[in-house]
Order: sequence, then C-alpha cells, then structure tokens
Amino acid sequence: MKLYSIASGSSGNSIFVGSGRTGRGVLIDAGISRKRMEDGLALEHTSFDQIDGIFITHEHSDHISGLGPVLRKYNIPVYATEGTMDYILGRGKCGRVEEELFQCVRPDVPVAVGGMEIMPFSISHDAAEPVCYTIRDGGSKVAVATDMGEYTDYTFSHLEDCDGVLLEANHDINMLQAGYYPYSLKLRILGKEGHLSNDACGRMLRRLVHHRLRYILLGHLSQDNNYPELAYQTVKYELEQEKQMGCWDISQLFLGVAGRNEPTSPIVIPEG
Repeated sequence: MKLYSIASGSSGNSIFVGSGRTGRGVLIDAGISRKRMEDGLALEHTSFDQIDGIFITHEHSDHISGLGPVLRKYNIPVYATEGTMDYILGRGKCGRVEEELFQCVRPDVPVAVGGMEIMPFSISHDAAEPVCYTIRDGGSKVAVATDMGEYTDYTFSHLEDCDGVLLEANHDINMLQAGYYPYSLKLRILGKEGHLSNDACGRMLRRLVHHRLRYILLGHLSQDNNYPELAYQTVKYELEQEKQMGCWDISQLFLGVAGRNEPTSPIVIPEG
C-alpha cells in the first residue's frame, strides 16, 4: 500500500493512496492545479487513468481548487459528504462539471472503491460537513487526517489501528501568536474548528504509537506559522518523551514531513 503526498500545506493539498494489490488508487483532495497532480502522479509512474475516485475532505479552496479542471478532462467519480457536495455544486466552486460524477458519502459508513475500503469520519473544522478518511487495503490501513481543530476518542477510534498516517501539524503556537495574522484569524486557527498545532499533533501521536502505527508524515504545514524542521523536532521530542515512559522502540518508527508545494517520497506499507 502506498501513501504519497503530491502536496500538503496551507496553499494546496492532494494525496494519492494506492493499492499494492491492484496498482490502482484514489486521491484525497484536489487542491492544486491539474498539471501539478498529473506531474506528481507521473513521478510515481501513475496517471489519472489509474485513479478510481477523488475523495474530498471539505470545500475550502486548498482542497478543491483543481477539482473542476480534473473533472472536465477525466471522468472520475468524486466522493464527498452531502454538506460538502451541496456547497461545491450549489456555489459553482468547480465551474461547469457533470453533477452525476458526485457521489455522497456519510461519516462512519465505508465505501468500496478500487478494491480498497475508504472510511469517512467526522472532524471539527469550520466547513460545511468536513471529514477525514482512512483507507484499508487487505491487511494494511492508512489515514489522511488534517484540518482538525481538536481530536477526541472518536478520532482515535478511527486511527488507532492504522499502519501509516498523514497527520496535521499546521502551526507553531508561538509563531502564530507573534505573527502578523489578524487577531480574529489567530483565534480561528487556534479554536476547536481550526487546525492542529505541532504540539497537539505530537500529543496525539504519543497515544497512537502504542498501537500499530509505524509510518508518520506530518502534513498541512502553514506557510507563515511553521517550518518543516520545527514541526519535525517538536513531534520527535513528544515521541521521545513517550518512549521514556513506555517500552516501544522509536527506532522502528518512520517520521517525515510532507512538502507543502512539492511531492514527497512515498511511504510504502508492507502487506499486512
């Protein structure tokens, strides 16, 4: 199973998840240009002909800006919640597209696409009806989980048996608080419907690493309020503190940072 970030950041997101059994896959979000998605897929010897569906997390532009151009060239089904779908189509966010391509998903109800099981689960974010997704292929499972203002036991119930995750580490709290953003925007980002900080991401991972999780990509980093090395070191420190209290081996854990504007080397999950 392959987890491959074409781009993950505050300016655009598109993640490929592929099946090791079929060689096909899905995209999570289409928030960059069609050409960038095409080029990113080509780097992994993949094309839109091998994409069985595009799963949209929510309607913000950094997650759907390239969706219209893709749909006008390729007849690929789009999966989204009813609230997200109504917002996109009702407000013409993708321009003229075939509405028949849109398929409704519901949180906690799995969808079978391309031989994989995709599970939407609800998140706390200031959007119409946002979700994240886990993807299961045979005995392996990964998740793409970003744009969360908070996490709960419900969140853990979906992530705790993942082998790999792309998890949000959006901002450094000190950088955000000292930065130039308007106070109202700072409150939005820090609020329960905003984004996970580096520290919150680290605390979440401290709990997850006691389960199956062994592959971690930090994603959706802010352009203005974070640095890749800062996110990496903050989360690594949290994990090292947890190691001192437990018995799991940090050397068995892969930790990386997804590029904001460029593809990141894929994570390949061995067949479970």
